[in-house]
Amino acid sequence: MMKKNHFTKSLIGIVAIFIAFSLQSCGYNTMVDKQEAVGQAWSNVENQYQRRADLIPNLVNTVKGYASHEKETLEGVMAARAKATQITIDPNNMTPEKIKQFQAAQGELSQALGKLLAVSERYPDLKANQNFLELQAQLEGTENRIAVERRRFNEVTKSYNSYIRHFPNNIIASMFDFEKKGYFEADAGTNQAPKVTF
Repeated sequence: MMKKNHFTKSLIGIVAIFIAFSLQSCGYNTMVDKQEAVGQAWSNVENQYQRRADLIPNLVNTVKGYASHEKETLEGVMAARAKATQITIDPNNMTPEKIKQFQAAQGELSQALGKLLAVSERYPDLKANQNFLELQAQLEGTENRIAVERRRFNEVTKSYNSYIRHFPNNIIASMFDFEKKGYFEADAGTNQAPKVTF
């Protein structure tokens, strides 16, 4: 009886080592690493969008000081900001549909922000305000960083998606629920970051 238990434990140990080796050689650990890289890249994208959202209240308040009767535009920006910051995506459930929803909300915010910046053209004193100029420069830099992080996210996501679709990785990916992730897609007519210069 004692020898049978020892044999069973040995057999289980050998099978466990074989399974671990098989998973390693079939790319399971690489899939985990690539999936984590997608999550990190997504976090970087969200951080830049959050940075933009954090700049907006100061920008709105600065504009309000010079153009308080532009109430509809100011409220539109804040409503779009509220909507954009409410939409979040779990990196473990990053479907193309969810990314499109996130992107649409951010696009609405970009449009509202564009209207706000266009309003400033009618107010020379606002355009000369140092605080406004600094916010404009920070916003422009943030828009550039958003574009860079979105590109990086798409590159990392492409690497992950491609890896889990190659044979025999696709078998392991299917067994362990490694799902394809969505990409950012360029909106029609938005092949450049929004222009915020004056």
